[in-house]
Amino acid sequence: MKKSIKVAPKKRRGRPATGKDPHIAARMPSALIAEVEAWAVTNETSRSDAFRRLVELGLTIDGKPKQTTAATADRAKELASKAINSLTTGAQSNDEKASRKSRLIKGPEEFRELRVDRPKAKGK
Repeated sequence: MKKSIKVAPKKRRGRPATGKDPHIAARMPSALIAEVEAWAVTNETSRSDAFRRLVELGLTIDGKPKQTTAATADRAKELASKAINSLTTGAQSNDEKASRKSRLIKGPEEFRELRVDRPKAKGK
């Protein structure tokens, strides 16, 4: 019996694949790329590996901001009150101190509408 002819598979053209993971391309500002390259140099790694590691680090961080507790809010109010009281030390009377304190708490008139932590004035 005759031997069958074996056909070798054709070689693919171009550079051989360097990895099995899919290739991702993204546009970024040159300043951000420069920061990543600087990070790569300080961490003694390649730019590609730096992008991979920084993305992994970013995904491990919980993106939700923590809610302040009532105790933290009370402590912040206490510290703010002490700071405001120290600013009103030059006042002659308690009425003058109260007036200065309320002006400091309300803030400048130009910025009162922009504050999101205070309710809007009803008269306006």
